[in-house]
Amino acid sequence: MSETNETTPRKGFIARVWTFLWRPSARFSLATLLIAGGLVGILFLVSYPPSAATQPAMVDPGSGNELRAMYANAEEVAEGKRLADGSCAVCHGANGFSTTPGVPHLAGQRPAYFYLELRAYQTGARGVSAMNNAVKFLSDDALFKLAAYYASLDPIQPGAPSDPKAAPANPDPVQAGIAAAASCTGCHGEIGISKTPGMPSLVGLDPKYLVAAMKGYKIGQRKHDLMKSMLGAFSDADLENIALYYALQKPERARTPVVGNQVAGKVAAAACAGCHGNQGISLNPQIPSLAGQDAQYLAAALQAYKSGLRNEETMTGPVASLDDTAIKDLSAYYATQQPQPPNVRKPLTTAEWAQRCDRCHGISGNSTDPRLPALAGQREDYLQKVLHAYRTGARKSPPMAAMSDVLTERDVENLAAYYASQKARAVVYVIVPSK
Repeated sequence: MSETNETTPRKGFIARVWTFLWRPSARFSLATLLIAGGLVGILFLVSYPPSAATQPAMVDPGSGNELRAMYANAEEVAEGKRLADGSCAVCHGANGFSTTPGVPHLAGQRPAYFYLELRAYQTGARGVSAMNNAVKFLSDDALFKLAAYYASLDPIQPGAPSDPKAAPANPDPVQAGIAAAASCTGCHGEIGISKTPGMPSLVGLDPKYLVAAMKGYKIGQRKHDLMKSMLGAFSDADLENIALYYALQKPERARTPVVGNQVAGKVAAAACAGCHGNQGISLNPQIPSLAGQDAQYLAAALQAYKSGLRNEETMTGPVASLDDTAIKDLSAYYATQQPQPPNVRKPLTTAEWAQRCDRCHGISGNSTDPRLPALAGQREDYLQKVLHAYRTGARKSPPMAAMSDVLTERDVENLAAYYASQKARAVVYVIVPSK
């Protein structure tokens, strides 16, 4: 809507009317119909501006409310630009396009959210930083004009939007684990259930223990030339993916022969329960479960601890008094126990995390709520920094703390990369009169 076509006395009714319309070639949809209806509503409001009596109190420009920035006129937006050029551009870039690592883009950010953040810096609610001094002496009027100005700008556009279903920079750990574990199947079975006597099953083990065990082989702490050679090609991330993959498989007993007196082994196992749990189900992620493990492998491991080939102080004492028969019986007992899955959940994919984030931040991070920030097109390093701040409590928000607390470092990196690559879209704010 151009200024020359404005015929009502309500010039500058809204500083920035954003369009949340997909490409012109987009198919007609219910969303398009609703948006079209919203545009008609705006035309109605411009032609017949509601009186102060009919406007909701929450958007009364005279109340100092955060939504005031949505009502800025052209002169106020121009004043906001003057303030921004003098106070903000040195860090946040001309027209709100940041070129400084860790510093966010401001162009196209939702106005009420932006205003509230400036207020938070003024009051110290966001901690101590350069921003505190930058906005410390700005009046509330200046804050609203800054928010209106940046909200009026077109947001920055990344090179191309990405699909969360597509492979992110860090691929799904389970799929990566499957690929990495392909070289393990020949000895440990297709899904980590051993069919070869002397070869351990890898299911039913907590990932923390299995990663530590693989690292032990990799650095030579555990003596096994073949394992050292094979694991030498894997990164720490590969080992974590392999361990996660096996931890998520349904555990079964090793499909190998069991030789020994299980009754006698059960008696001997009473001394092991304190660390390895009743019936060999460990409750400590650093200590392996023994239930269902291949009997020949268990016997060989006990012999290695006894001889010092495996150096583990907590095992030296308990195995010192075991003879060959006791070791065979103990191994037979544990091999016949039913293994249990470790307390590990399958991690959400980037697409699944994005669906949760979009509930508040809009489709692909394009918030339609003026109080909630848009994420689409934001700097990737800044998004990572913010998520870390919520995780550590440096930035306060109960909902965000709850969401980010369960994110892994991989999740943070993938989400930041995803939202940074999304096409930033504008949005129409339709003012609905109160009934």
